[in-house]
Amino acid sequence: MASGFLPFLAPRAVAVIGASNEPTKRGYRALQTLAKDGFAGDIYPINPRAAEIQGLRAYPDLASVPGPIDLALVCTAARTVPEIIEQCGRKGVAGAIVLALGFGESGAEGRELEARTLEAARRGNVRVIGPNTSGIFNAHCALNLVGFADLRKGGIGIVSQSGNVALALATEGALAGHAGFSTYIGVGNESDLRFHDYLAHLGADAHTTAIAMYVEGFKEPLRFLETAAEVAWRKPVVLCKGGRTTTGQQAARSHTGSLAGDYAVAKACLRSAGVVVVERSDALLPVVECLSLLREMRSRRVAILADGGGHATIAADALGALGLQLPELAPATRERLAAVLTPQAVIANPVDVANSADSAPGVIAECADIILADPAIDALLVVGMFGGYALRFSETLAAAEATAGTRFAALLGEHGKPIVMHSIFAPRKPEALEHARAGGIPLHGSIEMAALALSALAEYSEWRRRPRRVPAAPRTPPERAQRIFETARAESRRALLEPEALDLLDAYGIATPPHALVRNEAETLAAVERFGAVPLALKIVSPDILHKTEVGGVRLGVRGATEVEAARVALRAAVRQKVPRVDIRGVLATPMAGRGVELIVGVTRDRQFGPVMMFGLGGTLVESLREVAFHRLPLDREEALELVASLRTQEVLDGTRGLPVVDRVRLAALIAGVSDLCLAHPEIAELDLNPVVAGADALAILDARIVLVG
Repeated sequence: MASGFLPFLAPRAVAVIGASNEPTKRGYRALQTLAKDGFAGDIYPINPRAAEIQGLRAYPDLASVPGPIDLALVCTAARTVPEIIEQCGRKGVAGAIVLALGFGESGAEGRELEARTLEAARRGNVRVIGPNTSGIFNAHCALNLVGFADLRKGGIGIVSQSGNVALALATEGALAGHAGFSTYIGVGNESDLRFHDYLAHLGADAHTTAIAMYVEGFKEPLRFLETAAEVAWRKPVVLCKGGRTTTGQQAARSHTGSLAGDYAVAKACLRSAGVVVVERSDALLPVVECLSLLREMRSRRVAILADGGGHATIAADALGALGLQLPELAPATRERLAAVLTPQAVIANPVDVANSADSAPGVIAECADIILADPAIDALLVVGMFGGYALRFSETLAAAEATAGTRFAALLGEHGKPIVMHSIFAPRKPEALEHARAGGIPLHGSIEMAALALSALAEYSEWRRRPRRVPAAPRTPPERAQRIFETARAESRRALLEPEALDLLDAYGIATPPHALVRNEAETLAAVERFGAVPLALKIVSPDILHKTEVGGVRLGVRGATEVEAARVALRAAVRQKVPRVDIRGVLATPMAGRGVELIVGVTRDRQFGPVMMFGLGGTLVESLREVAFHRLPLDREEALELVASLRTQEVLDGTRGLPVVDRVRLAALIAGVSDLCLAHPEIAELDLNPVVAGADALAILDARIVLVG
């Protein structure tokens, strides 16, 4: 069944199957709400035991209805649903909403019932919403089959795995919202239609300007990502994901597998597809409203306009923590501000008007005009008590303050730059704030929420500015690489030996450190002669040992032929003492790396989203630091640079505490090369390069671990 626009979500005729005269029944409330909200289409109550329900003629079954039906609301028990869907197919009903519980979520018997329902739907070409759904609404055609009250009609579409989350959004929108709603869909069990189908529908819906989603899990995550990447180019998609727990980590055999929790990977994959991910349910509506109302930001450069030092400081902290920038204002801007403000005002960024607006509220809008004209500023955050000067000081200020609110709205169009407003008086809805809100300015009672919404706008704007990339086809594996895997498979191994892993990297043009596998004294002497008088690292090579340090399988800083040979012999003996029947293939010798930043580059195959790259701070403390970022494969070099730049601790890469400045271009080439390798070899389950010691002009891979799909 193909995805796309679903016309039956804006039906001309609706049948309510299980319509009732009992006020507590869903079949009663659905008819009542359709009538109350003024649904203009035909309504057909279906009940074999009633001739009339709520003033409407009732029909014993769908076949008895004289006209065509676009959508059926099925309010009957689960056991009746397969037959009802059969009737829908015979009648030509395009879509059916199945409310009942007792399907796949309830056990084996319910799964069988759900399968029968889906088979009936496919035979009759009926699209099914649910089962186990809270229902839907379409505010633009007054179709309310979920029963939410006081719906504000607008441009926000909602798709939710929770009816209560959707109810919270609708209630919040009615009380304090800006943009209003277009369509809501409760996905239920997704037996037929799934998240990506609904996303595609809302992406094509002319009434929907932005999409809010609450998701706990995807049945077809890759289809969702593909759809999201298309829809997000046209309109914002904001998603809150429930169930943010890390599962499946006990089986991970690498640092990458251990650190790649379900939510961390899901968030990275969703963001790479243009989805704005929020982690707080109370942020979902403020963020999606902000993105639906405002133009995109040209950069992360923001100015703060406040009427008190405390709020200015809080706003600066909130924006800084979210990665937004507070640039200096131009000298001409500061001069213009000084001319309209009292001497007590602060004319740097953040701008604090101090007492200038206490008797002249219009000065706030005047300052906003001056700041937005500055070419170094691409968005404005207003914080403080605007809208409440008349309440705080004198009612005689009300008219001037209302005029200033209207002026704020006009500034959006004049400068083409986003304005987000915070006011401590927002809950009281004074006239000035209502004028600003009516003009399209997002309004918040929390500075932190205002900053979060502005940050989300910046993130979405950055994604939209990126060129649309078409992934290249996976490379044909070199014969040399294929032979490495053939050898491992012939021995039924679950991991490559480290020399094999290094050889595999080299086969894909990834620079590896000089190394030698030494198995006896002669090979030790040859290695020392080859590497020269430098300290060496020695590591045990065994198919039975994945984590070498845990069995004492590493020696560092060994120098000279005699010392190296003694260390080799001692290393083998120490490992055999801990693992008596171990299969030792030799000892890997490699020169010690110079000073640099220890990083990790890894790939794991996520159970939902497939191969995912991890990059971050590495070394022995990698799992304690947890300073890592993710990106779904493939990555080209530009995307690899973006992944490197997404790390929170950028100062570590920029030469902090005497460390060298990392060559980011060289690092991006390594990451892109690893992406190519892993896409060409789906037999790789997990890959770890940890640590990679990064310097100003070199990268040294000190340990390479590749785990195979079992």
